[in-house]
Amino acid sequence: MRTHKCGELDTQQLGETVEICGWVHRRRDHGGVIFIDLRDRAGLVQVVVDPDTADTFATAESVRSEYVLRISGLVRSRPSGTVNANMRSGAIEILAKEIEVLNESETPPFPVESEIEVNEELRLRYRYIDLRRVAMQEKMKVRRDVTRVLRNFLDDNEFFEIETPYLTKATPEGARDYIVPSRTHENAFFALPQSPQLYKQILMVAGMDRYYQVVRCFRDEDLRADRQPEFTQLDIETSFMTEDEIMVIMEEMIRQLFAKVINVALPAEFPRMTYQEAIARYGIDRPDLRIPLELVDIADLLTTVDSKIFSGPANDPKSRIVAMRVPNGGKVLTRKAIDELTKFVGIYGAKGLAYIKVNALPDLSACDVNDRQAAVEEALQSPIVKSLPWNVLMEILARTHVAEGDLIFFGADKAHIVNEAMGALRVKLGHDLNLLEGEWKPVWVVDFPMFDWDEKAGRYNAIHHPFTAPSCSVEELVANPGAALSRAYDLVLNGTEVGGGSIRINRSAMQQTVLGILGIGEEEAQEKFGFLLEALKYGAPPHGGLAFGLDRLVMLMTGSTSIRDVIAFPKTQSAACPLVNAPAVVTDAQLKELGIRLIKPAGKEKA
Repeated sequence: MRTHKCGELDTQQLGETVEICGWVHRRRDHGGVIFIDLRDRAGLVQVVVDPDTADTFATAESVRSEYVLRISGLVRSRPSGTVNANMRSGAIEILAKEIEVLNESETPPFPVESEIEVNEELRLRYRYIDLRRVAMQEKMKVRRDVTRVLRNFLDDNEFFEIETPYLTKATPEGARDYIVPSRTHENAFFALPQSPQLYKQILMVAGMDRYYQVVRCFRDEDLRADRQPEFTQLDIETSFMTEDEIMVIMEEMIRQLFAKVINVALPAEFPRMTYQEAIARYGIDRPDLRIPLELVDIADLLTTVDSKIFSGPANDPKSRIVAMRVPNGGKVLTRKAIDELTKFVGIYGAKGLAYIKVNALPDLSACDVNDRQAAVEEALQSPIVKSLPWNVLMEILARTHVAEGDLIFFGADKAHIVNEAMGALRVKLGHDLNLLEGEWKPVWVVDFPMFDWDEKAGRYNAIHHPFTAPSCSVEELVANPGAALSRAYDLVLNGTEVGGGSIRINRSAMQQTVLGILGIGEEEAQEKFGFLLEALKYGAPPHGGLAFGLDRLVMLMTGSTSIRDVIAFPKTQSAACPLVNAPAVVTDAQLKELGIRLIKPAGKEKA
């Protein structure tokens, strides 16, 4: 039906008669001459319809936005002064000889050619219209290019692409499973995979050596901007490679990806940072290194001060007190802005947000000892200044390396609250005050703890998953689980975790020990993981791998703020699909065939 795509035409086709197909992006009537911008996946081209061709002109007068047309015409140069240098086809236009309407269109629920903000629910309800927009088509193109480059790299490095099952067994991996009833196995259920973790480990036991898969995963969990109930990851596993070797080859893959798809040169070597250092300096294990703000521990300075706000946490081993310097913050942050930031940290459990504005750097060289407190209080502006001794204040200024006009924020509470609140505040200030340094900053975060302690449940949870290898022996792990470090590694880019992995446990005894520490007894372990424990007895090689969030990578590379913008058919925040109205009820006959009777979930009877 066509000889060329719209967006691929340029001066090379001058003088040729071409046939194109696409949608009417825009139609303009200029004094008897009609201009149609025709659009397909490759881009736009301008079509001119002259009244000399009566039938063609009459057809052009009848078309409207989003009509589907086939046009035959002559490629010619645009008149002087009308060239659009931003388009490949911007130097030419097509003089229409024939126009065929392949299909009409009703008025779209929102304009395709406009960049105006459209309600997301409406966009997802009419996703086929939304995906016609140039910006969305560009994002889908980047997604295609990303997948192609990744596949090519892994193929060149002798990885096998192997598919693993979607209908599998429920296993604990940190989120709820999507459960699928089996008609052929009475009272039994499949689960959709949260990841292919166990299958890819079995593949290593099977001697496949290097595996990868672009795979759909499913997690029934609360959603955020960077999460979906179904998502795509690049899943990778290798045998006979250390974590260092895995990180090196994955770095090269990501460098090639960014260079080939968006022409960005990432560093020749990605920095590495321990989990403890990331938490200490940034309050979070996925730090955005573009933001120069850092947390500085000051609890040791405040153990004997009169203020209970500071002395209480300073003497509590489970608490933390930090200071964070904001360059020029005393000049740009008003009291109203600080009040808003106080509300912001409250979201993370912080009871307040103490601060000090450094109006001047105290000069104590000419002060008598008795005058130093007054001199420091005069230079600094804050409700907390009078409650802290001058020597403590001076040490805080020294540790945070402040300059005149800076502002210092303080966090004092339980360590997890301080880390979350101050870590989030750091990111917010970095973006709000345009403090970002550089465009792309990757970092490997390593040496994660194996477990964290759940106070409410009274047991340990795995930081990554139960199959991550510890960096210690079985005896050391049993003696002190809370101190054990894992052989895990996460790749963080601009504050977003884009990939995570680890060296896996390849010995049955160690795997059973880890499951035992997690409160999974031998009987339960056999029921849930018996196939893995048995496989590990048959010469399982040392192996490890990682998974990259494909949606997150594309989101970052396209400058999008949500992974929903880079997924063709995403779900809403409530895990629903407005396009097809899913999830939906099923018939009584279907339920009867599966042996299922519907009852209200516990706690929802009244609702």
